[in-house]
Amino acid sequence: MCDTVVKVEPGRVLFAKNSDRDPNESQLIEWHPARTHPDGATVQCTYLEVPQASRTYATMISRPFWMWGAEMGTNEHGLTIGNEAVFTREPYDDTGLTGMDLLRLTLERARDRHMAVTVLTDLLATHGQGGGCGHEDRSFTYHNSFLIADPSGAVVIETAGGHWTTEEVAEGSRGISNGLTIEPFASRYADRLRSRVSACRSRRACTEAGAGDADGAADLARVLRSHGDGSAPRYSAVNGAMAAPCMHAGGLLAASQTTASWVSELAPTGSRHWATATAAPCTSLFKPVVLDTPVDLGPEPTGRFDPASLWWRHERFHRAALRDPARCLSTFAAERDEVERGWFTAPPASAVAFATADELTARWQASLPDDLTDTRPRHVRRYWRHRDERAGVAAHHVSG
Repeated sequence: MCDTVVKVEPGRVLFAKNSDRDPNESQLIEWHPARTHPDGATVQCTYLEVPQASRTYATMISRPFWMWGAEMGTNEHGLTIGNEAVFTREPYDDTGLTGMDLLRLTLERARDRHMAVTVLTDLLATHGQGGGCGHEDRSFTYHNSFLIADPSGAVVIETAGGHWTTEEVAEGSRGISNGLTIEPFASRYADRLRSRVSACRSRRACTEAGAGDADGAADLARVLRSHGDGSAPRYSAVNGAMAAPCMHAGGLLAASQTTASWVSELAPTGSRHWATATAAPCTSLFKPVVLDTPVDLGPEPTGRFDPASLWWRHERFHRAALRDPARCLSTFAAERDEVERGWFTAPPASAVAFATADELTARWQASLPDDLTDTRPRHVRRYWRHRDERAGVAAHHVSG
């Protein structure tokens, strides 16, 4: 599950996305330079090998560790894309390009949102979409929607198998979550039961309202951190804390966790980007990232706990703090917001920001109350104990 939202203004487009996936599905930021490719070259995507373009643009992406494709990213022209799982009545193919593959291929091959629509839909028509998209359950699959932004506007693409439709976003806020929204396409193809379980309507309403009031990237970061009506997540036995943009796993029927977040300001004079590169934006810092300045973030994470990995180091703090979020979030939120205000206004070098975030996270973890107990519902506590055991986190005593 995911949420992507834009606000289109004269001379600027604001973009934000939460990538919601399985709790142990680590995600990483990658930088790829522009390249030229010989005739006949191919590229191996998650499941399919497809013909390579003669030239690919420089990209910066956020990628689930086991996939070729990306959940969100940008390219050298300021083209920025986020995708969502959507559930439809059309058949699901056993293999094809995943939505993440389509996103990355489009960033590599398109200069603006109009060209992106052509590139993406041509890839869809030629290769189809399909294949397992879940980390825990590789048979879990879905169709996709996309929110594509550039410095002058945005466009939504919604798909159902090989079918697709678009909607131009000329002004104001527009969000996509995990349901089809463009009529009459939605009425014809949507699987309404699975869309309802995803709680996509409530999340989309929250992100669109928040983006409508946003003055800049810092406001969109607050939108992505929203737990809905309260400061702490509210858990349903059916789908955990899936009803709010800052998603926390723990449902008996459906469960998903925000594993990475991204915010952008796109303008003709230049674009700026911030990414967490860690899970749960409520416990993370949005660090400035620059397309042409890669940062050494250490070893690539996997699905197993690794203290050398940035993503997993943060998980020790995240999983401890979420045992009692009402108590823990208040211990560091003010400092988190103060540090970010400076980073959104006058971003430091990315390497400096990441090092500072690492230091702050370690200090915040050390300052958590010693008598911390898990206040979440029993089924949520059980869910997280199993995920900690699978990832080898249980030995670090982060979730009780």
